[in-house]
Amino acid sequence: MKSWLSKGMLAAAIALPALSAAARAQSNDNDGCTNATLNGDYAFAVSAWHLTPGQPPTPQVVVGIVRYDGKGNRTQIDYIGDSLRTRNTTDFAMGETGTYTVNPDCTGTEQVQLNVLNVPPGTSHGVIDSVSVIAGGGRSIHAVVARFTPPGATQPVSTQTRADSWKVGSEQDH
Repeated sequence: MKSWLSKGMLAAAIALPALSAAARAQSNDNDGCTNATLNGDYAFAVSAWHLTPGQPPTPQVVVGIVRYDGKGNRTQIDYIGDSLRTRNTTDFAMGETGTYTVNPDCTGTEQVQLNVLNVPPGTSHGVIDSVSVIAGGGRSIHAVVARFTPPGATQPVSTQTRADSWKVGSEQDH
C-alpha cells in the first residue's frame, strides 16, 4: 500500500508542473494582442441612452465604419439614426479621428474626436472615450463608453452606450 501511495504521489509531483504549464499556455492563447491586432475597416453599430437628470432617457442609434491603421490611430464616418429629423440618407458625419491602445490581454481604450464644426467658443467639438475588448483575433470589438462630451458642451454627460464592431470582408480575406 505504501508503494502504491508513493508512486501516486511521485506521479502527481511529475504531472502537476506539466499540467500547470499547459494551463498557462492555454490562458496565454488570448494574450498577445497589440495595436496591430486592429488593422483595416470595421463596421459598427452603437446603442445609447443619454441620461439627463429630471428627464426620461434619450435613445440614440448610430452605424458607421472605422478604419484602424494598426499603429494606434483611427478614422471613422458614422450616421446617427433619427427618423424624427429630416436627413439625407447619405449624410454620414466625416472627418472623425482618434487614437486607440490595445493591451496584451486584448482589452483596450479608444478616444474619438468628433471634430464637429461651428461649436461655440470654449466648448467641445465632441469627444468619446471608451473601453473595449477584442474577440476572435481582431474580428470583432465590443465597447462601452466611459466618458462622452458632446459637441457644444463644456462637461461630460451621463450616458449608457454600447458599441459592437465587426471586421469588414470575408473570412478568406484575413
